[in-house]
Amino acid sequence: MAPKKKPNNPAPSPSPLPATSRRVTRSFAAAAAKRQAESESAAQEPAKKPKTAARKGKAKVSDGGQEKSKAMEAVKEEVKSSDDATEHAHESSVSQKVVIEACKQCNSFKTRALHVKDGLEKSVPGITVEINPVKPRRGCFEIRNANQIFLSLLDMQRPFTRMKNLDMDQVVQDVVQKIQALP
Repeated sequence: MAPKKKPNNPAPSPSPLPATSRRVTRSFAAAAAKRQAESESAAQEPAKKPKTAARKGKAKVSDGGQEKSKAMEAVKEEVKSSDDATEHAHESSVSQKVVIEACKQCNSFKTRALHVKDGLEKSVPGITVEINPVKPRRGCFEIRNANQIFLSLLDMQRPFTRMKNLDMDQVVQDVVQKIQALP
């Protein structure tokens, strides 16, 4: 049998509720963190709206705007002074920050990167080791700091024999020697 015809003006039916769960991606999480940071900074400083008075179609800003601009200048000076302090600290620790870029194509990159990270943190006190601070290149395993590249294996194809043939303990020792030799 054929289905029955629907009337021309159907009665409005209650619409289904939209799904409350959303798929969370890295960009969504970053945007949410940014919104949260902005809301926290807004909660710390209650913003005063400058009072305006309409006169012949033009708005005139009263004293409230000047107070706000002075407060903003003070905040900018604090940020600038803290940036200067972090730059001085950063300059002294430039050689102490090591980046390991490990491709995410295969889990063997991850295990070797973690092995190197653990070895460096145990061998060199006060060193900071980051694994993939930015999106890694494909087929890449690289250990570097701001000034020097300690190990670079680029454009590797499966089964990644150049990386798998390395003795990671020896690699860690070589990197530690190079870091200690830096001025």
